[in-house]
Amino acid sequence: MVAVGNMEEEVVGLCRDLIRIDSSNAGDNAGPGERAAAEYVAEKLSEVGLETRILESDSRRANVIARIEGTDPGRDALLLHGHLDVVPFDAADWKIHPLSGEVADGCVWGRGAVDMKDMDAMILAVVRQRLREGRRPSRDVVLVFTADEEAGGGYGARWLVDEHPEVFEGCTEAIGEVGGFSVTVSEAQRLYLIEAAEKGIGWMRLTARGRAGHGSMLSSENAVTEVAEAVARIGRYEWPIRVTPTVQGFFREAFGVELTAEDAEATVAKLGPLARMVGAVLRNTANPTMLEAGYKANVIPQTATAHVDGRFLPGYEEEFFATIDELLGPNVTREFVHHDIAVETPFEGPLVRAMAEALIAEDPGARVVPYTLSGGTDLKSFSRLGIRGFGFAPLRLPADLDFSGMFHGVDERVPTDSLAFGVRVLDRFLDLA
Repeated sequence: MVAVGNMEEEVVGLCRDLIRIDSSNAGDNAGPGERAAAEYVAEKLSEVGLETRILESDSRRANVIARIEGTDPGRDALLLHGHLDVVPFDAADWKIHPLSGEVADGCVWGRGAVDMKDMDAMILAVVRQRLREGRRPSRDVVLVFTADEEAGGGYGARWLVDEHPEVFEGCTEAIGEVGGFSVTVSEAQRLYLIEAAEKGIGWMRLTARGRAGHGSMLSSENAVTEVAEAVARIGRYEWPIRVTPTVQGFFREAFGVELTAEDAEATVAKLGPLARMVGAVLRNTANPTMLEAGYKANVIPQTATAHVDGRFLPGYEEEFFATIDELLGPNVTREFVHHDIAVETPFEGPLVRAMAEALIAEDPGARVVPYTLSGGTDLKSFSRLGIRGFGFAPLRLPADLDFSGMFHGVDERVPTDSLAFGVRVLDRFLDLA
């Protein structure tokens, strides 16, 4: 029987508390770090008798680890993971201060309300309720709350995988962020998107080298010109449509459509608010984001640089970088600022059924479908250990709430009713998984 009451009330307070802890991550090991948030999580788990460990990859870069023993030691373990860091913010842009954790208009407001202190709070609330009542899952459940996800996981998930693989002993499956939330297509159709794939990441620094000189002279080896032309070629390139298994599965399960490359754009254009999310996973992307060159208007610089945010579909990494190298031209080189793999797993099996059954039990109108995330999560690191993962942070959302648009955006907020829905689904899921 699914327990109700305490966890539904507690999850809102847990989410508010976590938001009030500034764990913003500007990259390059900058910011306040996750130590305060990690200590809060460890304390909440310890209060219900769960032994925890805090593992620091660097000063203030803290990860929380715990394991709940299941009733069947012969089963493989399940990983539940969430990250404790958030992206930076400018409070002047927000209606309500992003560290307030204020409840207004039926929502908890603040940085991390969507990405992903809401899910951290749901995991904590469900675990605390189950341990208070002595309800153990059938399989071991490993809890990992990580640092540094917003900067690629070098101080968090990737560090844990490289330096502490024993944490994940027996884990074969995982659930984490950016999935399980509802999107209302029509009054009669509510989709719940389960992330089953992620695009890979190629953040690149492009460099052109030329001959420095006086700005008044003729220059046939101008580094600024070279890098600008490369950036223009990349930015204007129209990548071909590639229909991956997960994208095909989304259209098949959601709309009964077999998608082809020829009809993909026209089909996506009919999806309304979903079009932006789905359109980003029909093709590789490469967006120029930064330019830097020179120090004075009348001096031709010797070097010029640019940054490009590249994302490639599962199965298309080789094609992506071969195309980038052609577009660069002979006088521009590239190096990685950050590089990570694409991941994809079949949308089938007992864990998928458990997620679907748990959602449908709480929302009989749910249609559960797979989707591809255009960004990335800690799952990339965990997959290196052979762990098969999904994005499953279940939330039933109002039809008019632009939830996906609030990731890294302003006025981030999550409805309190959605948090209560989420803990009920997660609790039931742990009985089924």
